[in-house]
Amino acid sequence: MTDASSAQTQASADNISHPPGTSNSDSAFAAEASSTSVKRKVDDLGPMDSKLDARDDKRRKGTAPIKEEYLVKSDDIVEPRPPQDEVDDDAAEAFHHKDRQALGHNGKSKRREKKTGQNKARDFGSSRDQVGLCTSRAHHPEFSPDECKFGDKCKFEHDLRRYLQEHKRKDLTTFDGVCPVWQTKGRCPVGWKCRFVGSHSKEVERDDGRRELILVQDETRMAEYAATSVEEEGPGVANAITPQQRFDLTRRKVGTPKSDQFLKWLDTQVQGQRQRLEAGRPDRSHRNSSSPEPDPEQGAVNGDHKLDSRATFVDPPLRPSEKRRLYFGAETPVLAPLTTQGNLPFRRLCTSLGATFTYSEMAMSLPLMQGQKSEWALIKAHESEVQPPTFSLKGGKNIVYDYDQSKDLCFGAQIAANKPWLAIKATEILTTLLPKGLRVVDLNVGCPIDLVFRDGAGSALMDSPPKLEKMLRGMNLVSGETPVTVKIRTGTKDKHPTAQKLVERLVLGAGQTAGDPCGVAAITLHGRTRQQRYTRSADWDYISETAALIKNLNEKADGVADTIHEPDERDMPNGHKGSRHGKVFFIGNGDVYSHEHYYDHIEHAKVDGVMAARGALIKPWLFEEIASGQYIDKSSSERLSIIEKFCRYGLEAWGSDEMGVGQTRRFLLEWLSFACRYVPVGLLEYLPPNIQDRPPRYKGRDELETLMASDNYLDWIKLSEMFLGPAHKDFQFVPKHKSNAYEMEAEG
Repeated sequence: MTDASSAQTQASADNISHPPGTSNSDSAFAAEASSTSVKRKVDDLGPMDSKLDARDDKRRKGTAPIKEEYLVKSDDIVEPRPPQDEVDDDAAEAFHHKDRQALGHNGKSKRREKKTGQNKARDFGSSRDQVGLCTSRAHHPEFSPDECKFGDKCKFEHDLRRYLQEHKRKDLTTFDGVCPVWQTKGRCPVGWKCRFVGSHSKEVERDDGRRELILVQDETRMAEYAATSVEEEGPGVANAITPQQRFDLTRRKVGTPKSDQFLKWLDTQVQGQRQRLEAGRPDRSHRNSSSPEPDPEQGAVNGDHKLDSRATFVDPPLRPSEKRRLYFGAETPVLAPLTTQGNLPFRRLCTSLGATFTYSEMAMSLPLMQGQKSEWALIKAHESEVQPPTFSLKGGKNIVYDYDQSKDLCFGAQIAANKPWLAIKATEILTTLLPKGLRVVDLNVGCPIDLVFRDGAGSALMDSPPKLEKMLRGMNLVSGETPVTVKIRTGTKDKHPTAQKLVERLVLGAGQTAGDPCGVAAITLHGRTRQQRYTRSADWDYISETAALIKNLNEKADGVADTIHEPDERDMPNGHKGSRHGKVFFIGNGDVYSHEHYYDHIEHAKVDGVMAARGALIKPWLFEEIASGQYIDKSSSERLSIIEKFCRYGLEAWGSDEMGVGQTRRFLLEWLSFACRYVPVGLLEYLPPNIQDRPPRYKGRDELETLMASDNYLDWIKLSEMFLGPAHKDFQFVPKHKSNAYEMEAEG
């Protein structure tokens, strides 16, 4: 099968027209139409809908403009498609936290959730052998296994031939019958349990006439592939901590000296502020310094107190200006942090298709500190993500002082926390255990999920600027050379945006902790409020205004004349050549679905970079379109090859045994729940396509294209069986979103 990057076809401008009266560049504005829902009237326009309405009366808002010949009709009436849910863009944020309810002390749910359009606490069944093979036999020749420590009490199979004939399903014939892991690594970590075991095993005759089953290793491939130090990991996996490190975390044996130092100083500052308030004296601690210094005008008590706090902070950590420099630009499209769908195989797929920077799924700080294996699995990256990015700077100019592309990476970790000490300690642990594996540590201040919000994390921090500033300042001081970034929303409540006030505080500092900027290297803004969610288009007008504000703050043109609030140049990240002041990069996020949207936002919103979420889930080759500057009309066979590539990457990441195949199938189906929304550009009457548009019933240009457009999860399973074989009899898949999800209220 051909690779996804081959045989690409540019959509012909003669066959696909733009709305009348618009140019190619202007038509990007026409893509912001909003879909409808029960809670929102059809006439209730989103921020960008009026632009579409004024430009094209023929294009129906909320409906994909499919050409007449591809529509499915019944009695000359176009059949409507069942309504779909307004799916979370970031994407299905915090699934492993969302699907479990917060519990009280008695173990019962704290509150009864409203009925929504989502299937929560989904059960995916089981994908296991009928009787498992004992680990003492799994990797050894038939006649020389290890001794089983459980002996006759062991519940697993010890007879290898009986296991292969009676308890293990037949080998898969996909991928030419060759194990993808063995093909890459030269050996298969799951041994006899592999669903392709026939490709790396054989039967040999011994001197005594007996025939023995043995596993085969390819010494040449093993030599070519550098073996990792953690044997449980798959091929090419980076950022995997060792079992000993995980054990030390569970026993609290991993120290956080920098965090302890800063938190002790922070407590001293808070106590000092309380004393000054009680004494009725003004707070004059917002000086132009990041370490506390005595102020003789504040009296002997407060002066001595600040001297004591300074004594505990003798050896300050790295300043933000000493960190590794970052760069974001039009040349560097970014894949958003995507929970569930943003797994390692999908990120690897997007990287192969042109994504420059990627992020981990959102990880909670406390489980990271406790060494929970499931949370650390989110931080794992493919080796292609921890390599220097390969983009070329526009014009060949290095606009950031001392930026070294060879020292940059592609992969960043995103964390969430509701208290400063959690975020700060988790950051120190991450950057200590993975000093060369993270481009940035990003703090999630945008997650809208109720469970996360009620705990005070995610978008709840938008309403607690002092706490957020303490978090970011502390993270910056303990992260070594790794920069710290933050992702926010426009606000928590609809029609009440607060992001711009927060941005000003993050860039300049508020003076309540140390008086200097907290040193964030980049800010990403998702153009929706928490309450609004995805019922309307992202507000790129607000993003544009925020970009202008940040530019003014970066250039010190915001009119702030009071030198007390003037930031210390040493605390500014990403310095410019010829300038004392640093640069805080600004990335826009929301509804990016084509190269036209991408470059329109770069040019008109004046953002430094653009982040794609749902657009990349629906068509991962969005990054190819951005690189080529044109629409790519993928054929059904080319799209199928992308699915094949994901399956291969999934087996390499999760294993080629029964459980690994089941895991790969589950996450493939999660992705296909988004990919089925793609309408080939060759079928569209007008461009650019709009991510909010939903198509009526239509038929593809061939049977496979029609199958890929199905919103029936049973058809997604058919697609998975083309590469992963028949699903296990106990495998289950419940779509995350119900068909009547349009009745769901926006949360908040």
